[in-house]
Amino acid sequence: MQASPDPEQCQTMTEVRAGIDEIDRRMVELVARRFRFMDAAARIKPDRGAVRDEDRKAEVLAKVDRAAADAGVDRALMARIYEELIERSIAYEFVEFDRIRAG
Repeated sequence: MQASPDPEQCQTMTEVRAGIDEIDRRMVELVARRFRFMDAAARIKPDRGAVRDEDRKAEVLAKVDRAAADAGVDRALMARIYEELIERSIAYEFVEFDRIRAG
């Protein structure tokens, strides 16, 4: 598969759409990798109470906010996306934590 051109180099909507499709595919791969780290966290954490860590959540959201500001991306949008991603990650980790210890 040929990599799409940089956005500034696009001459057609076909190129623009190919670039967006490539980014979307890569984002899904990254989210899948993030959830594999949730599998590891569920395996490593010593007790169920350690699954929800509000201090870590705040730390992640602060890092995302700084990265969004540095990249010139809508910080409120990134906060909403990451709030959902983190909450889904925590819910997933609870399920995995319970599954691992039930077996």
